[in-house]
Amino acid sequence: MADDIKPRIRVPQNPKKGEVIEIKTLITHPMESGQRKDAAGQTVPRSIVNALNVTYNGKPVFAAKLEPAISANPYMSFFLRVEESGTLAFEWKDDEGKSHKSEQKITLAA
Repeated sequence: MADDIKPRIRVPQNPKKGEVIEIKTLITHPMESGQRKDAAGQTVPRSIVNALNVTYNGKPVFAAKLEPAISANPYMSFFLRVEESGTLAFEWKDDEGKSHKSEQKITLAA
């Protein structure tokens, strides 16, 4: 399953200094709650992305704790005021202790 996990990030291109922008992110993940049964009647083990942490130039800007009730392929969005060009670093953590990371650069308009 680890090969199927794919983070996606969308940020506006060339925002102006001081502008508030919307950051959108989605991670491809089945988000098994541990309550579903397979065709053989066996419980499918819980396997969810349980945390998302985002930093901008190394400073925390967003954090979320996810629970089993979140649907597959969780989508999140948040707003960020940008004062300088830099890098958004996303880290999703799952129940197996794995970490899925992705980065997106933001370049301010001149």
